[in-house]
Amino acid sequence: MRDDAAGRTITAYEPRETPWLSVVFGFGPMLPFAAGAASAWLLGGDPSELALTLTILWGCAILLFLSGVRRGVSFRTEGGPTVLQIATMLGLFCLGFAALLATTFGWTNTALALLIAGYGMVAVLDPIAAARGEAPLFFARLRPLQIPIAILSLGALLALRIGV
Repeated sequence: MRDDAAGRTITAYEPRETPWLSVVFGFGPMLPFAAGAASAWLLGGDPSELALTLTILWGCAILLFLSGVRRGVSFRTEGGPTVLQIATMLGLFCLGFAALLATTFGWTNTALALLIAGYGMVAVLDPIAAARGEAPLFFARLRPLQIPIAILSLGALLALRIGV
């Protein structure tokens, strides 16, 4: 690291392998999705509705967190934040917040659809961002394994809601 009056130069090494802490904090937050979907399908009645609502709220929280991750990574992008990074951050934030609002108003199916769209964005765009140097390299390997857990769980909840 080198500091001068105008700023700081940082040289960083980025491994392609997913760091173990990122495995823990990547897959750990996916467990409530799977547990919530399984509980909603198995419990029935009020406990099922509670599991559904808690899973949706968890999904909103994690998607909003992921929007912040995208913004945080943009601070360290060589040459400064790109338009795609900012657009992705705003898109994820808006989808997460809209899903939160939909949940508040009782529009459960809408909330689930918004979350599925948001997590779909993450699954597609994070590996692309990793290849472009706009996200950590390991996102290219982590996201395709991690994010489908959320998408499948949210899809199972939507299927339960619409009676499939």
